[in-house]
Amino acid sequence: MSEPSEKDMQSIVGFEFPGGNYLIEHWENFLLTECTGAGLLPDGLVHPVALFHVPITGSGTSLKEMFSLAKAISDFSINIHSYDWEIFSPLIEDESYDVSGKVLSVNRIRDSDGRNHDRIQFQFEIKDADELISRTTITWLYARLP
Repeated sequence: MSEPSEKDMQSIVGFEFPGGNYLIEHWENFLLTECTGAGLLPDGLVHPVALFHVPITGSGTSLKEMFSLAKAISDFSINIHSYDWEIFSPLIEDESYDVSGKVLSVNRIRDSDGRNHDRIQFQFEIKDADELISRTTITWLYARLP
């Protein structure tokens, strides 16, 4: 497998995932909250930890598809750079949300060892009707072959 060219990687900027709909049921919120060691939030509020997976799954994609789209050399060649969560309104159990996602940017960088990485930003939005509930920007570093 050869390293994808910088031009090939730039071609995925603007790529939009299929989009979709997501409903967080009580049991899911309970399990997510439990794994953080916290108690359930009042009034059916969803724990923010849901923003790790709801945007990806809800937008009609998966980690495997995101790895493939960005031409990952293996499942172990990706490092998390950052997750930025903007929360405009809380997520609520048993409410249906529209989710969209796209590739926001790709930047080729070279580390101090001379190895290339592609810094890829994905952005996901969760909406309730026309109201923006949250925006998640995920930045991952995809290591390339030495």
